[in-house]
Amino acid sequence: MNKEELKKALYERYIVPTTTKKDNYIGIEIEMPVVNLTGKATDFNVTRSVTKEFCEEYGFVPQGFDENGYAYSATEPVTGDNLSFDCSYNNLEFSFAKEKSLTPISDRFKKYIDALNSKLEKHEHLLTGMGINPGYKVNENVFLPVPRYQMLEGYLRRSERWEYPMYFHKYPDFGAYACASQVQLDVTKDKLIQTIDAFSLLEPIKSILFANSWMDEEPDVLCIRDMFWENSTHGINPHNIGVFEKLPDDIDELMEYIYRTSIFCTERNGHYLHFHPIPIIEYFSQQEIIGEYYEDGQYHPYRFKPGDSDLQFLRTYKFEDLTFRGTIEYRSGCCQPFSDAMSVAAFHVGLSEVLDEVTELFKNDNVLYHHGYTSGELRKIMNRRILPDFIDKEALKVLCREVLVLAEKGLSKRGFGEEKYLASIYERAETLISPARKLADGIMSGQRMRDFIYEYARV
Repeated sequence: MNKEELKKALYERYIVPTTTKKDNYIGIEIEMPVVNLTGKATDFNVTRSVTKEFCEEYGFVPQGFDENGYAYSATEPVTGDNLSFDCSYNNLEFSFAKEKSLTPISDRFKKYIDALNSKLEKHEHLLTGMGINPGYKVNENVFLPVPRYQMLEGYLRRSERWEYPMYFHKYPDFGAYACASQVQLDVTKDKLIQTIDAFSLLEPIKSILFANSWMDEEPDVLCIRDMFWENSTHGINPHNIGVFEKLPDDIDELMEYIYRTSIFCTERNGHYLHFHPIPIIEYFSQQEIIGEYYEDGQYHPYRFKPGDSDLQFLRTYKFEDLTFRGTIEYRSGCCQPFSDAMSVAAFHVGLSEVLDEVTELFKNDNVLYHHGYTSGELRKIMNRRILPDFIDKEALKVLCREVLVLAEKGLSKRGFGEEKYLASIYERAETLISPARKLADGIMSGQRMRDFIYEYARV
């Protein structure tokens, strides 16, 4: 595939799907830690047996099995909802079938959590609404024995061997204990650039309101998930992660950005391979690539030539991630306390309806912007427990409220009564206290983690 053929293929993959008629569907994925309430490691026998019982009771049909024969993924055939373990048996994920409204998703989420936690609690385990599994220090943080996850674990652990002029953190196993709340929304070509720009500017506000991944090893950071991605092997090419530091002006500039995102994995002869990330615009000009695959307890080298089908393995992890489905996947949200499980989705759904007003709000903003910082830099600043002096906290509270008012206005326009999912978030705006800040302050003042586990598990 030459460069012109590649550019055409990428345009067809990413832009053409945004030109079809959209029905404004919502897709939600919620990853949740399974916690052992005794303070010991999550017992994989418990997580597997309880989910098997749940699946049999609620009609979820197994779809994927690990190398030991355990089902790690199951789908409910009527709704299309999927239950899976995300990277590890420490984390459970629900991927909900697309819906027009948040309410049926919320109703099913509550039903599933009530059923699972009533079973888990009998074994001194619990699902809870945190972005970091509180048992991460004692858990067995191994990835699922499934080729795709073994490939991913190997790729992330290459940070222990590869040398780059960047900082690699010491948590290559983060996939075994980091949990997100992700939303996919339909997007049209005419709104694509404005959507990416507006939500990129919103990232610092999202951190203030929704940060919920705190760990005691990094006590001054409220959303450690950002660092996990950005300072891992995923972040070797910054085009693959985080915010758009340079907001695209038009579709052509967005495509130029996509050309320079990197591919790091593919499949050959039944083997999932990982390799040094290569910008996709350069990948097909390589004569040979040396990758690795996992088998029989170790990684093996594998030489291969690029092929056209490899394009399907191009995967990025942007906060505003354009997908081949004609959607934008919003990836920066942490798993929320279960009582606010729909709040991240409601925020994005509502603001997508009032993009012009969001754009205008930040065009005139002097609370966060016009102080010499990009949205990515501001996101990092807002992730800290201590805000810098240039931030007027009272003005920041006003800005957060203004954003929530716009989100509520957008939800009201939709006519589904979804405004209720933002009601409790106003308190976070009034106090600048996210779930992670509340947790961090509580633990540091002597409160028990167990109490927060139960509090954040309430639906």
